[in-house]
Amino acid sequence: MTVLEVEKENKQIARQYKELLRISYQTLTDEDKKLIRLAFDTAVDAHKDQRRKSGEAYIFHPIAVAKIVAQQIGLDATAIAAALLHDVVEDTSYTLEDMERLFGETVARIVDGLTKISQMTSEQDISLQAENFRKMLLTLNDDVRVILIKIADRLHNMQTMDSMAAHKQVKIASETLYIYAPLAHRIGLYNIKTELEDLGLKYTEPNVYNDILSKMEETKEDQEAYIESFSNVIKESLDVEGLNYSIKGRPKSIFSIRRKMKAQNVSFDEVYDKFAIRIIYKSDRDNEKFLAWKIYSIVTDHFRPNPTRLRDWISSPKTTGYEALHITVIGPKGRWVEVQIRSERMHEIAEKGYAAHFKYKHGEQKEQGIEIWLNRLQEALENADGNAVDFVEEFKLNLYSQEIFVFTPKGELKSLPKGATPLDFAFSIHTEIGLKTRGAKVNGKLVPLSRELKSGDQVEIITSESSKPNANWLDYATSARARAKIKSSLKDEKKEIAEEGKEILRRKLKQLKITLNESVVNDLVVYFKLKTSLDLFYRVGISTIDNQMLKDFASSRNNTFINFFKNKMRKPAAQEEINREEITTNYDQLVFGKEEEKLDYKFSNCCNPIPGDDVFGFITVNEGIKVHKKNCPNAITLQSNYAYRIISAKWIDSTQQEFTAIIKLDGIDNLGLVSNVTKVISNNMHVNMKNINFETEGGVFSGKITVEVKNKTILKKLLENLKKINGIDKVRRI
Repeated sequence: MTVLEVEKENKQIARQYKELLRISYQTLTDEDKKLIRLAFDTAVDAHKDQRRKSGEAYIFHPIAVAKIVAQQIGLDATAIAAALLHDVVEDTSYTLEDMERLFGETVARIVDGLTKISQMTSEQDISLQAENFRKMLLTLNDDVRVILIKIADRLHNMQTMDSMAAHKQVKIASETLYIYAPLAHRIGLYNIKTELEDLGLKYTEPNVYNDILSKMEETKEDQEAYIESFSNVIKESLDVEGLNYSIKGRPKSIFSIRRKMKAQNVSFDEVYDKFAIRIIYKSDRDNEKFLAWKIYSIVTDHFRPNPTRLRDWISSPKTTGYEALHITVIGPKGRWVEVQIRSERMHEIAEKGYAAHFKYKHGEQKEQGIEIWLNRLQEALENADGNAVDFVEEFKLNLYSQEIFVFTPKGELKSLPKGATPLDFAFSIHTEIGLKTRGAKVNGKLVPLSRELKSGDQVEIITSESSKPNANWLDYATSARARAKIKSSLKDEKKEIAEEGKEILRRKLKQLKITLNESVVNDLVVYFKLKTSLDLFYRVGISTIDNQMLKDFASSRNNTFINFFKNKMRKPAAQEEINREEITTNYDQLVFGKEEEKLDYKFSNCCNPIPGDDVFGFITVNEGIKVHKKNCPNAITLQSNYAYRIISAKWIDSTQQEFTAIIKLDGIDNLGLVSNVTKVISNNMHVNMKNINFETEGGVFSGKITVEVKNKTILKKLLENLKKINGIDKVRRI
């Protein structure tokens, strides 16, 4: 570079730095400015020999990220300094110790968090994006600003991706749509979310993006004229009320127009609400709500509202802190228009997210405040023990979903993700209530636990000390918290049954003159072709392994000499037999969706799943359902691009599966017969009554009972016990 060019570049860098200080959302003290200056000088020095792909000096990137952090996210001096330094430890000779010496512990910790996120090895075979995301969320424990700076870094990378190779553009863009946009949305950074989504679309579907963009340019004048005509109708009435306001149009983002076109299968011209009108008014805190509804009444005096499209986020703000009043009205020329009414304070919160929220709440906002949000994320992190793809899916479900608001019996408001059920509600109140749920009343009526709740429902949970989760609950619960608690409770229950099973086994073997010790347990596990001792004890506990089977085991064991030869002769086939048996009896069937339907499917060649693997189904265009492993290299692409074609799948273990059987009873009617029958059934462990029907005629009793049992042995025992009841003549399964 020539001397002239260097000088020009240095001037440009100095100009950018001044602008950074000028646009900061927080008021910077002299101390703050010193810290930022030192960070700036250090970054300039560290990156002096680096250039970006586009050819410009590398330092422009950290400055741009710091500007996003300072202005759009509205963070403090500590975060601005960390943003300037975010690539220093990773890319240059400066170390973390240097950071701590120069800038103190907080900045060093944030820079360390950002470095950790970037240093992901690319050899791992599980979905990198999901793993990346999980690592990123775990750094939240250190400092939430790590995430915010990472989002700003990603935004600037997306804005300057033109000079990269096409395959890299697509990879980075799809990762952005999959992870960073939902995250920005959840933190309440709507503008950044919108820009990330639009840029993501620009690189993943450039033709679609450019097509919509050019059409929006064409209709721009038309839109401005429309906003003008809308404003003119209501201006006079607003002025009469002496309101201080401004009316702006906000075009819908390209990404959301694309989403609407896809969802409703319509063309660009058929998407009605391509823009919203915003009325932003000045107000003190006391009159905010009152003025919002005043403006609402003025707008609806002139334009007819759609009553089903009223969204009142002023009375109950979203969990992101978003407040506004949204109404959809029929505007001039009979077009539907969304009108968003918000005060300047609400507008700032919608633009800046948490930073603005706490500026208003705590005056000059420094580091407190974001705690509340952190605690909410903490919950999602506590259960981060499954595989990464699952974790991301659950996290996204919880974060990116729309919310519903339901009431407790005392009238308190609870916010839940859309699609939540009474079980999710129970666990959101308290884990103990969730685990002891017996049933639920919605608006005073008993409903199944699988019922989807709607906004405005009043939900009451009926608990019982004897209730405990069963495997079906996993199909009813949608929130990550509820699912994690149910899973761990089911594991505990299996352990409890196994504990009982161990004692039963000890007793039964004693009768067969065998002492239960480690080698006997191992022999039993091999003999019954199981995997672990827990499986063995559990199967004894639920009577899948009965007396006869144990007798067979004992006799095969006593006859050691013959056995030795038998084994010698049978050795080669044994291994194959164990595997095949285990798979065919215990994991023989794949079921799909919440309803666990049995559908036709094929295994995909890219990851060749085998029974027992974590899998999901993907509905292809020509080949029906293809089954992929959850950690298949293609999983992320399919899940981020074709989420609507994914269907959940699981293997069912036939020892765990419940079977339905109908029992027919005949006998002589006498007092207390029905209660004796029901007593026998309810005292029989692991049997569940689904349906019951008795009738008596001329002293003769007949009944039909539908029960759910885990296996035939349990059913046999039940039939024997029913036969013993005084007055029962015949018991049979039909």
